[in-house]
Amino acid sequence: MKAAIIIPARYGSTRYPGKPLVELRTREGKKSLIQLSWEAASKVSGITEIYVATDDKRIEEHAVTFGAKVIRTSSKCKNGTERCAEAVNNAQLDAEIIVNFQGDAPLTPSWFVEEIIAGLKADKSVDMATPVLRLDRKSYNLFSEDRKSDRVGGTTVVFDKDMYALYFSKELIPFFEISKLGSNDEIPCYHHVGVYAYRTNILRDYLGWPESNLEKLEGLEQLRFLFENKRVKCVEVNSKGRIFWELNNPNDVQLIEEVLF
Repeated sequence: MKAAIIIPARYGSTRYPGKPLVELRTREGKKSLIQLSWEAASKVSGITEIYVATDDKRIEEHAVTFGAKVIRTSSKCKNGTERCAEAVNNAQLDAEIIVNFQGDAPLTPSWFVEEIIAGLKADKSVDMATPVLRLDRKSYNLFSEDRKSDRVGGTTVVFDKDMYALYFSKELIPFFEISKLGSNDEIPCYHHVGVYAYRTNILRDYLGWPESNLEKLEGLEQLRFLFENKRVKCVEVNSKGRIFWELNNPNDVQLIEEVLF
């Protein structure tokens, strides 16, 4: 079963304009966010092709300098899933599984992607899978600080006993009182890692579904699947001691550079 990675990238982000071309310090010198994400995606095993999908000439011209294959998409795409779906149609990709690898998550470990692909292959009843990572105390504090400062930070998720998503939110869910947890108790929250593996057919369906009100309010594309009564498989992953964080706002640059540099 062929699997391809698409990295959706747009210049005109409402939260962080020009984000794909932001440069971060690494041990090899400065590199753009989109290049770092492409390099991270290149470490995933079992992938036939990797593409950057964009509507912006600046991103396209930059991407080809570090060897990326680029698929041009329209400026009408509202989110990364729509851009991936349009890229599949425009390039007539024949992969049975498409991975939406976020262009703002260069710290994504390769095994996160490998495990959601395996999860999708193992559960024939679903057309989409995504990784979830239990928050540790440090990550919980970062999430909490973002919300207290009214910054858009990471996404959390709650799921049922069979690991099917119930809801995703930019708020910390579920509610709990951390003061009532013991020092050795686990944080009962899961970070939703913004990577998705889809069967190609569900991407084509996605383009025909209207945005739901919840999707608009939260700014989370995956809520369209839940609104359409499509099951989303959550695959719990282990960071194996690696620090994982996405570049959601300018404050995150330093956090990511501390890992890269």
